[in-house]
Amino acid sequence: MDLLSRIRDKKARIGIIGLGYVGLPLAIEFVKAGFSVKGFDIDAKKIKALNSGKSYIRHIPIREIRGIRKNGNFNATDDFSLLREIDCIIICVPTPLNRYREPDLSFVLQTVEAVARILRKGQLIVLESTTYPGTTDGDMRKILESTGMKAGRDFFLAYSPEREDPNNKNFRTGTIPKVVGGYTGKCLKCADTLYSMIVEKTVPVSSTRAAEASKLLENIYRAVNIALVNEMKMLFDRMDIDICEVIDAAKTKPFGFQAFYPGPGLGGHCIPIDPFYLTWKAREYDFHTRFIELAGEINTSMPYYVIEKVIHALNERGKSINRSKVLVLGLAYKKDVDDLRESPSLKLIELLKQRGADVDYNDPYIPQMKKLRKYNFKMKSVPLKKEILRKYDCVVIATDHSDYDYDFIVGNSALIVDTRNATSGLAYNGKVVKA
Repeated sequence: MDLLSRIRDKKARIGIIGLGYVGLPLAIEFVKAGFSVKGFDIDAKKIKALNSGKSYIRHIPIREIRGIRKNGNFNATDDFSLLREIDCIIICVPTPLNRYREPDLSFVLQTVEAVARILRKGQLIVLESTTYPGTTDGDMRKILESTGMKAGRDFFLAYSPEREDPNNKNFRTGTIPKVVGGYTGKCLKCADTLYSMIVEKTVPVSSTRAAEASKLLENIYRAVNIALVNEMKMLFDRMDIDICEVIDAAKTKPFGFQAFYPGPGLGGHCIPIDPFYLTWKAREYDFHTRFIELAGEINTSMPYYVIEKVIHALNERGKSINRSKVLVLGLAYKKDVDDLRESPSLKLIELLKQRGADVDYNDPYIPQMKKLRKYNFKMKSVPLKKEILRKYDCVVIATDHSDYDYDFIVGNSALIVDTRNATSGLAYNGKVVKA
C-alpha cells in the first residue's frame, strides 16, 4: 500500500517532533481524526507529563491529554530511533534568533540530521517551523538527500506553516486554513492529503518557498501595523490624545481599516522574530528591507518608552526609580495564556532592575519564572492582596489578563502605569499613567 492510500485509510503512522504550543495541538487533532501518533521531544519532563495524562500548557486541559492517551493511539518519547517506524514526520521545533538577531536554524537542522539517520523510502517529511524561503527545498533537502535518496522520488518533502494562536476561543487547529507547499507535485499531494484529514480547508501553493513566504508575510503584516500604532501612541501621548479612543473611532469605518492596538512591545514566538528571517535572507539578494527593519526598531523600542514613562511618573511624585518598589502585572506575552516566549514583560523587568528598582511580578498563570534563553530571574509571582499592593511605589500593567480586578488594583495602588489600556473607564483620580 502506498503512502497516499495509507493516509486516506488512516493507517499512516504520524510522528510529531516538538511537543510545544504547535506540536501538541497538532498531535491532538491527528489522534482525534483516528491516526496513531507518536510525539518526540528532548524534554524529559514533557514526555513524562504526557505519558501520565498531564498537560503543561494551560489552555490545553488535562482531559484532552487523557482523551488521546486512553485508546493507546498516542504516546511520547525521546527515542528518535523510533522515527524509522513513522510514515509522516512533522517537525515543529523552535526557530529563534541568535544574539546578533540572525536566524538560528540549529534546532531545525539538528532535527533533520536525526531524521536523515533513519530515513527510509516512502516517508513524508514536513516542516512547520517558521523560517526563510529556501529552508525546506535547500537546507533540509541537502541533508536528507545526503543519504543517497532523492526528494520527490524516494521520499516526500513539504512545508506547511503553523498558524497557532494560543487560547484563541474562535479558532482551533482544525478550523484554521492550512497552507501547504511541496517540493514536487507528488510531495504536495501527500502533504495536502495528510492535512486535509484534520483541517477544514487546505490552501495548496506552488512550492515550499511560497508557503514559507506566506507565513512571513502574515507576521510581517502584523508587525508593521503594530509598529504604526505604537509610533502613533507615542506621538499622540505628546499631543494629549488617547490612541485607543482614536483606534476605536477609526475602526467604525466598514472598509479600508483594520484595528491594531499598541502595547509595551512585541511578544510570542512569531511577530518579534519572523520579520528578521526575511531581512536576513534579503541580503543574499542585495535587497534592504527598510520598511520591515523600521517596524522592528519601533517595536523593540517600546519597553524603553514604558520605562521612561515609569521614571517620569515616579519623578512627578518625588521618587527616583532607583530603590523604588515596582510590581509588574502580567508576565505572559498576551492575556490569558501561560506563554512567556519573547514577552516584553521580561525586558521591562530587566530594564527596571538595571535602573535600580526593586522588582516583583504577579501572573496568575505563571507562578514561578523558569530559566529562558535570555533571562534567568529566579522570581516567583507575588499574591495580589490589598496590603501587598500598597507597598509598591508603582504598578506596571504589562499584560491585561481577564482574571485581574482592575478596580481593586487601582484602588489599592499608589501609582499605575498602564501599557494595555486595561484601566479604561475606571475612576482613578490621577493615579493612572497611560504608556
